[in-house]
Amino acid sequence: MSKNEIRKDYIQDKYVIIAPRRGKRPHNVERPELLIKPKISDCPFCPQNLDRQKSILSVGENPWQLKVVKNKFPAVTLDSDKAYGVQEVMIETPDHNQEVEDLKKEHIVKIFDVYAQRTKKISENKKIEYILIFKNNGGKAGESIRHAHSQIFATSFIPPHLIDKSQKVQKYKLEKGSCVYCDVIKKESRGSRLVFQDNNIIAFTPYASIYNYEIWLMPKRHLDNITLLSYDEKISFAVILKKILNKINKLHLPYNYYFHQVINDQDQHLYMKITPRGSIWAGVEIGSGLIINPISPEEAAKFYRR
Repeated sequence: MSKNEIRKDYIQDKYVIIAPRRGKRPHNVERPELLIKPKISDCPFCPQNLDRQKSILSVGENPWQLKVVKNKFPAVTLDSDKAYGVQEVMIETPDHNQEVEDLKKEHIVKIFDVYAQRTKKISENKKIEYILIFKNNGGKAGESIRHAHSQIFATSFIPPHLIDKSQKVQKYKLEKGSCVYCDVIKKESRGSRLVFQDNNIIAFTPYASIYNYEIWLMPKRHLDNITLLSYDEKISFAVILKKILNKINKLHLPYNYYFHQVINDQDQHLYMKITPRGSIWAGVEIGSGLIINPISPEEAAKFYRR
């Protein structure tokens, strides 16, 4: 595309200005880069330091493959009525020099298995209304420790934009008789934003991408949450996730990925959203709430397909 275009999110009242020409404007201001990895001896997530901490869940023995521990600096806790919740850290590998994209697909499946186990266990607490599984990779993406890890964040509070989203999804279903995201999958499986699909999942760059090179991974089955993924679906997720993260590495960009779950909405369509952090939000974005994205999702899809 050569001209700028205002686009609206599939379901919510979120607008993005896709402005390809804007990416060519000059810059002479330094931007933050990825964090430098600390020495192994200083890393709190390396085995010799982590093994001193009691784990919530551990996979494998001598050496372990994955560990879940309490976040030592949580934003929410079970003993706080005003900020009630759970915050855990999953160390994805004992190897200080590996990231998710370096791991075997079978190991990544185990990561999804642990996400599912912790989601199921945490949701047994009747006070918990919302669970977010997320990964920060790189300083600009919010990572504070450079050792492969992700987090599980659960609260008794549902973010308002997710309540709005659930209501709009239900309204769409009442009016159209189908899930909006199932319909999105059908549309994107035939379009220029398609990156990958097999019998289990689809990966595509969304129509109104907020972030440069944003990409979504969705199961083709209408699944409410990660606990319902089959083994084959997890393998498919692992295969395409490795490819996508390796592509993002070539851009030298930090990234986040995440899953949502609103506990009492049992008719959601699970998705993983991956958001490379090449976007710089300035006056327009902060002042108006409109996002300017200089990388069109169609161009981003071409990059991922190459």
